[in-house]
Parts: sequence; C-alpha cells; structure tokens
Amino acid sequence: MPSNTMPVMIAGAGPTGLAAALFLARRGVPVRIVDKAAPSLHSKALAVNPRTQDLLEDTGVTARMLAEGWAVQGLSLHQSGHEDVAVPVSPLLDTERSLISLPQSRTEALLADALRAQGVTVERGVKLDTLAQGEDGVTIHLVHADGSVEPTQAPLLYGADGAHSTVRQALGLAFPGDELPEPWQLWDLHLATPLDPDRVHLFLLPDGFLFALRVREDIWRVIGNSRAPLDALPAGTVCGDVLWQSHFHIAHRVAERAGVGRVLLGGDAAHIHSPLGARGMNLGIEDAYVFADCAADALNGRLSRLASYAQLRHPVHRQVVRRVGALTHLMQGRPSTLRELRDVLVPRLVRFGPARRQFLRVAGGLDHPVRTRG
Repeated sequence: MPSNTMPVMIAGAGPTGLAAALFLARRGVPVRIVDKAAPSLHSKALAVNPRTQDLLEDTGVTARMLAEGWAVQGLSLHQSGHEDVAVPVSPLLDTERSLISLPQSRTEALLADALRAQGVTVERGVKLDTLAQGEDGVTIHLVHADGSVEPTQAPLLYGADGAHSTVRQALGLAFPGDELPEPWQLWDLHLATPLDPDRVHLFLLPDGFLFALRVREDIWRVIGNSRAPLDALPAGTVCGDVLWQSHFHIAHRVAERAGVGRVLLGGDAAHIHSPLGARGMNLGIEDAYVFADCAADALNGRLSRLASYAQLRHPVHRQVVRRVGALTHLMQGRPSTLRELRDVLVPRLVRFGPARRQFLRVAGGLDHPVRTRG
C-alpha cells in the first residue's frame, strides 16, 4: 500500500464502523473514522453470535469478549404461565462457540481499544455533511463541533452512520420496507426472578410477546409489545431499579443498493430489522469484514471489487431481514388469528429438530457463508 494513500473515510463509530476501521487498519490501510455523537451509554444489542466471534478472532477482541461476557446455554419458550419448551444452543449450531451476552457499549469499547492499538482514534463531534464522487475519489465536507467546516477527500467512503444515514440519503438510495404499528417497550432493570439466568426466555402472551435475557449479574433486558410486559414475568419475580427504559417501533428495511461507486453502506445504514434473532450488530460487523477485503483490493487497483461488495452484501441483507421479519410477524401475536396460529405452531417448530436448528443457525449468524469473492 503506498505510504501517501489518502485515508479511507468511515462515517459512524458504532460496531460496524469501528470493525471496518479495525479490519482495514490491520491490513495497513490508512483510515479515518468520524462520528457526530459521543459513545452511547445504552446498548441496543446484547448478543455476540458465533459468526462475529470468528471474524474478530485474529484481532484479539473475541478473547476480551469471552472474558467479559457470558455464554448463553439455551432457549426457553414460555406459554400459559409455564416453561413449555427448553432447548440447548451450542450442540445444534455445529460450532464450539455459543452466543455471548455482552452489552453493545462494551463491544464498541473493545473495538475502539483495539483500533487505538493500531494508531487510529475515533474523531467524535465530527459530522459528515455532504459528499460528491469524482473519478479518483470522494470529496467530503465535515462539520466539527465548533461549527467549522473541513473539506477533505478520500479514495473510498463507508457509510456506517445508522438508520437515518446521511450517506445513504446523499446517494439518493431508497430504504424500502415496512413498520409494525404497535410500540414496543424495553427495560434494563434489576430482577430477582426464578428464570434460569443462563438462558434466553421467550414468552407467548395473549396480547403479544415478551423477551428476557440477563445482561450481567442480576440486570436483565426485557422487551415486549403487550400492554404490561413486566406483569407477564413469572410468579416470584421482583422488579428492582430501572437502569434504562425506552419505547420504539420496529421496522424492516433494506437499502435498494449497498453502495454506489466509491461510496458503500453497512450496518443500520443498509438494513434494519427487529431485535429478534440478534442479528443487527452482528450482521453489520460481517458487512465490515467483507468491506475491508473489497476495499483493500480496490485500493490496490482492483476497483471492480467495490461493485463486488454491493453485489455480495445486498442479497444477504435481503435474506436476513426477510427471515427476521417473518419471525417477528409470527411472534408478535397480532392480529388474533395469527396469534392462534403462533400459539400452536411455534412450540411444535421449536420441538421439531430441523426447524429448531434453522432458527438457531439464524441467531448464530450461520445461515449463510461469508463470501468476500463473487
């Protein structure tokens, strides 16, 4: 790589942007990463799947994740106030790895630490404002926290700047999909509960759905779309202090393309879906891995590899969002006709070996190969 190569610009320092910067820096590619916001104290994602652990193994981040997080041992399906089905996780994934429960904030911190060890620091309070592509690169205007505007150029730009991506909008790319009408609620709170602390818990409720996963110690993440999700927790549960509470709507969308020319998209800028399946952050890190491989080749003269990235990733985005969307529509429990089908079908599918294995492979990120070549 020529020493005078302009740095690749990455917009967005969430897991996708940080991973992309790390993968590039480890290849000796100059990189610059900016984000208008400070690191979030709250975590949208909690699960690090086996695929992500494999991709980050050589960076040293996986070892630190394993040291900080805890391995999910199984899944329990609850119905009518009792545990209806309980299944293990790892033996069905054809891998020695398990899902790891680790807050996204810690995943981001570990990625940022590894990136700093490569000599790259995230530039916070810096917003990508405009971009224009030319034959030899991308002209970018950055707005700093003091209001000053910095014009700069980059050979490539990676938009990992979230669901409301400035980069995607600047490219004029549509973000088609659908949104569920009802609000969902989220809590991170202290729980004293008879729930098995080493398992993921899914509850089929008369008016919706509930998800519960221990974050660490006695702190749990609870997500639901029923009228009073916390009331659906099993008898004997005592809710303590709430650390974070949020309301949100679930949408399933995929950008019409994963990039145009020298500007590519990854993570939430390219695809969003419900938290069921634990794929959002993990799929973004997979995007970053493929981007780094394609970008390194492009900078060495193989510009066709930029088009390869979009061709490789867009079908994967559509496939994963379609699968997670179908699962979410089934599990949400609305309307009542679908709920009746769900209450009969889901326990049978979980008991049926091939269906259960496919669900776990989706959650594990193992439902497709990671391809860096067409």
